[in-house]
Amino acid sequence: MLPIKEWAQEDRPREKFLLKGVSALSNAELIAILLATGSRSESAVDVAKRILHAANNNLADFSQFSIADLKTIKGIGTAKAITLMAAIELGRRRSAAEAEKLPLITTSAHIFERMQPVLADLKHEEFHVLYLDRANCLIAAKKLSSGGVATAAVDVKLIGKYAMEYLAAAAVLVHNHPSGKAEPSEADKKLTHHIQQALSFVDCTLLDHVIVAKNTYFSFADENFL
Repeated sequence: MLPIKEWAQEDRPREKFLLKGVSALSNAELIAILLATGSRSESAVDVAKRILHAANNNLADFSQFSIADLKTIKGIGTAKAITLMAAIELGRRRSAAEAEKLPLITTSAHIFERMQPVLADLKHEEFHVLYLDRANCLIAAKKLSSGGVATAAVDVKLIGKYAMEYLAAAAVLVHNHPSGKAEPSEADKKLTHHIQQALSFVDCTLLDHVIVAKNTYFSFADENFL
């Protein structure tokens, strides 16, 4: 196996980046640039290909790797694993920053677009509330709780308290299912109606409850559960 420095110049990831632009690089070549070096028997591109293979050649699966997961791959030590995790986190923050540009919430798709970057890759449940004004513009987004793999405790009184503080006319509930299954549990349904009743006492309408499950979602409003 020829080391990268012995490849034709146009085939080396960094040189290819400069000559043809970042869009010309494959996912493996982009990861190889982050790795910088391979191992004694493999180039950085070969190591990158094995990383992608471990992630089923799916960047969404790759983004869920932990440092421990990455270190199980031959050629990946702590430093390289941290570099890859940092790149994943930057991508996640960039997506979240894009979502910040969408303050108007009118559909479940808007809710999913905003919250999917925040929740989809988590391995534990989190419960968030979006507070809106009368024009459905976002006033505030609050993370109410962070829990285990299957549940996150929610303080209903706190949801109502924030609604009053922000003088919110409406609210949207959002939480994730790390399992990847978007369908609500009976506990999800009971909690939703309990919160809906509580918000009604502070003149705040519950518009939707969206469950984010990786790349899909469930909307209580769309399914006429509210």
